[in-house]
Amino acid sequence: MDAQLKMVFWQGDRHWLGKRVDHPEIMCQGETIEDLEANPRDAYRELLLEEVPPGYQGRDIAL
Repeated sequence: MDAQLKMVFWQGDRHWLGKRVDHPEIMCQGETIEDLEANPRDAYRELLLEEVPPGYQGRDIAL
């Protein structure tokens, strides 16, 4: 899955915090920026694949 994920982020008292721009309900934290960047990817995958049965197949289609 190739997607550009845009997020705003800032440093809190103890962790880096961030929100997805297109899905502000996805808020993540990480000890480092690298951790922070990995967390919204995982949350996005879970959001995208919610209710998709195991063993799904994907395909690109032209619109």
